[in-house]
Amino acid sequence: MKALTFDVFGTVVDWRGSILREGRALARARELEVDWGAFADAWRAGYRREMDRVGSGELPWTNVDRLHRLVLDRLVVRFGLRGLGEPEKEHLNRVWHRLRAWPDSVRGLRRLKRRFLVATLSNGNVSLLADMARHCGLPWDVVLSAELFRHYKPDREVYQGAVTLLDLEPPEVMMVAAHKEDLAAARGAGLRTAFVRRPLEHGPGAKPDLAADPRFDVCCDDLLELADRLGA
Repeated sequence: MKALTFDVFGTVVDWRGSILREGRALARARELEVDWGAFADAWRAGYRREMDRVGSGELPWTNVDRLHRLVLDRLVVRFGLRGLGEPEKEHLNRVWHRLRAWPDSVRGLRRLKRRFLVATLSNGNVSLLADMARHCGLPWDVVLSAELFRHYKPDREVYQGAVTLLDLEPPEVMMVAAHKEDLAAARGAGLRTAFVRRPLEHGPGAKPDLAADPRFDVCCDDLLELADRLGA
């Protein structure tokens, strides 16, 4: 095995907690009353639905920044974010460029990088992933995005495309993710797989499926444990 490719939203960074922090700061500044947990969940769910529209051909290829903005414009009305001008809406939309890493992510990636090439393999667009890496200090060797292949995960073309760009064979690459559907698709494309449990991705009230799955090569609690398991 020579390379690790990582899902990013939820696996490496805490998207929900980051949106809550920035949303609450905006609410204090503008005297808004918003359920930011519900807002973050609706934004994430809406983006998934928009990706499905791209996959079905209902929408032409549209990158994640634009999909997030489509959803945000609806949520501004639904949640009563009154009086936001275009600069404020665009700044809020780019919160996805400023997501914070989970506490173990940077240290875990640095360890893994000693032994393997480490790369993103995210539905986020390249500029988003690059900005996030600078914001968090994520030490990627290379930024790979679904944008490069004009397909969104879990389409097979994303995993195959990453393997091709890395000039490797599928068994030489391990997909690392907190989402079992992502890993199942990667496994179907011939990659090795590592499941990372992120029990708080969807908030403290969520009940995600965290059970070890025999389909995957490794199941672990964070990236530091993954480094231990892979001898990094």
